[in-house]
Amino acid sequence: MRTLRFMCSVALISLTTLACAQMQHDAQKSVAQSDPHKSFDTIKDLAGDWEGQVTVNPPQSDMQDGKPLHISMRVTSRGHALVHEMQEAGTPPDPTKYDHPVTLFYLDGDQLTLLHYCDAGNRPRMVARSSPDGRKLEFDFVDLSGGNEYGHMYHAVFTIVDASHHTEDWTYMMPGDKPVHAHFDLQRTK
Repeated sequence: MRTLRFMCSVALISLTTLACAQMQHDAQKSVAQSDPHKSFDTIKDLAGDWEGQVTVNPPQSDMQDGKPLHISMRVTSRGHALVHEMQEAGTPPDPTKYDHPVTLFYLDGDQLTLLHYCDAGNRPRMVARSSPDGRKLEFDFVDLSGGNEYGHMYHAVFTIVDASHHTEDWTYMMPGDKPVHAHFDLQRTK
């Protein structure tokens, strides 16, 4: 009987030690969460529907300033990705007739990565840098898959104003390395 009590005590102490060690590990892990992981959590908080105006500089014949834009963002793949879809507000979701680029955000190792499936038929990849306060995510061009005949998306900046307001700044590099800048001022609709 004494042996059984001794074994139960040892088992209880072992379980308590393991539980405390796991709690300490989890606490250290959450405190030591890397900037890319924090940035990914920040961008996932934007999940929902957004609408706002577009400003294009220099003006382009096919894009008018002040056009309303609709952006839908949703977390998918068990929280491992965020899908960002944009289209002109009020147009039906017909990607064969209307522009409907899709951007995917995900963690690739220890980098927050953006992969933009462009209407120009290519897929630029960019990686994020975060501002010290975490409210601004800047994505720098890494490489491009697909053709570059019509240019490609080159840079993106997401600035979180508050839970219902953010801006997006996208730079498109036209052939001949001529940048076109588009600024989206977006309000949450859902």
